[in-house]
Amino acid sequence: MYAAIRQAKAKAGMADQLASRIKDVIPIISSVEGFMGYYVVYASDDTLTAISVFNNVASAEESNRLALAWIEENLGPLLVGPATATAGPVIVHSLP
Repeated sequence: MYAAIRQAKAKAGMADQLASRIKDVIPIISSVEGFMGYYVVYASDDTLTAISVFNNVASAEESNRLALAWIEENLGPLLVGPATATAGPVIVHSLP
């Protein structure tokens, strides 16, 4: 299992607007081969973190490439700066 993680700092008070727009990227991310799940966290300090889970590292990296391009085009005005991305193996996980 591999995770692709994207993170950005949002302008204050943008949580609802970001959530509405981010839903548009789900079909892009979920169309990448090996897709297993997608989560977005909006922290109290306006840090936005998106986590996609895949069954192979190449797909995780591809999702980051696609997502960063989409973020730049669609979320730029709502963010303080550019998004960052990383990908790697999930080394611990637990499900009920």
